[in-house]
Amino acid sequence: MDSLLKHMVDMTGHRDHTMLDISVISAVQELARASQARVLTLATVRGKTFVRPRAIVCAGQAARMVDTTDLHNPGEPIENFPALAECIANHESGADVANEAGEHTLWLPIWLGDKADTCLEIVNPTPYTSDTIHVIGGIVSVYRNFQNLLDYSERDSLTGLLNRKTFDDQLAKMLAASTEQDALTLPGEPERRSHHEQEKQWLAVVDVDHFKHVNDRFGHLYGDEVLILIANLLTSSFRAQDRVFRFGGEEFVVLLRSTTLDNAKKIIDRFRMNVASHDFPQVGKVTVSVGFVSISALEAPVIILGHADQALYYAKSHGRNLACHYDELVDGGLLQAIESNDTAEFF
Repeated sequence: MDSLLKHMVDMTGHRDHTMLDISVISAVQELARASQARVLTLATVRGKTFVRPRAIVCAGQAARMVDTTDLHNPGEPIENFPALAECIANHESGADVANEAGEHTLWLPIWLGDKADTCLEIVNPTPYTSDTIHVIGGIVSVYRNFQNLLDYSERDSLTGLLNRKTFDDQLAKMLAASTEQDALTLPGEPERRSHHEQEKQWLAVVDVDHFKHVNDRFGHLYGDEVLILIANLLTSSFRAQDRVFRFGGEEFVVLLRSTTLDNAKKIIDRFRMNVASHDFPQVGKVTVSVGFVSISALEAPVIILGHADQALYYAKSHGRNLACHYDELVDGGLLQAIESNDTAEFF
């Protein structure tokens, strides 16, 4: 009982998804005396579901996060785990399967409504007792509730997109990862360095064109509907590994991960054209302007945002419904590089 209470206190003391994952697998591994426990991500890519570990603990070892920097590897197809696939398809609370050696694997999807993006996997050399199942079930319920609370605190209440606070945290993590990646680039590795220079992280600032006109003419209810529909178009137009945020008002920000300039242009322009071709109820046609820039670990977040906002300002003042790249504007003499952002509306 003391051990259970200790784990409950530990789990409920975190305000970060990573530490919550570490806490839950540490708890279930110890209390179930499992040989291994993992937190799995269930991700859908092009209509197919993939299973990818994000945290793991083995008996006698400390829990740790699993490296997920290879964004080109979505994981294993869920079809490789038939019992889990059936469990998800039937919206069941769990599945318990034994292999030929008698080792049991228990899968517990974390359902939030009718969707499960996370699953706990617990491997045990012997069958689970009813008491163990009861304790694990209680831990999973607490974990699910805190996942829900954390998710709620990270999202914008109108659009459901990630909010400004979450953006600050994720940009800081992306910059830290870029710094570590640079530090790991060793002399005598030209191919790796070349690949690293081609594929970069990107930040795009999106602004709805003439949004004040929409609110003034049609009212704020229709204005809110426009923002919700654009949020949906953002989510469907960008990749699963990218992150979309609402900054407030009609401003959005996207973090694009590990892609080339040409591909970043294609992804951003696809979204811009999706908005331009969409029919918004009552309002009709709406367009967006976008400014984007590559993310450098050598620059402060305020400078990176300022550069993207300069490119956005150029797009807004040169016809709107444009996507402009900061470095290309500077190289072409169309924009003057400045160290601070005097026109930004973020600060």
